[in-house]
Amino acid sequence: MAFTNTLSRYASFGTIQTIPGEVIDCFWYIIDNNLKGVFVLEATINFELLNNHGALSVRFSQDDDPETAVVIDFNYKFESNWPRLFHAVDNMGRETIMTPMEL
Repeated sequence: MAFTNTLSRYASFGTIQTIPGEVIDCFWYIIDNNLKGVFVLEATINFELLNNHGALSVRFSQDDDPETAVVIDFNYKFESNWPRLFHAVDNMGRETIMTPMEL
């Protein structure tokens, strides 16, 4: 299972160039508090940024399990110029948030 043996965490250059650190922290928060121990996680998981009446919501999904999705709401203002899709990748404990172009 992925995301169970965290050694280090990173955000790619493309990620830190396009969204604030608080949003990146939301991805790690979701993994740690809503996904680990609840779902069998793939080595690559998806996060979609959603506009929920001007506030940020983040939708988790996995390519091999399209029936399962979780949406978490946050008290951050949604910015329409943010990219919509990011991935979290677990490479033997080295976890990285990255854009689809960097995958």
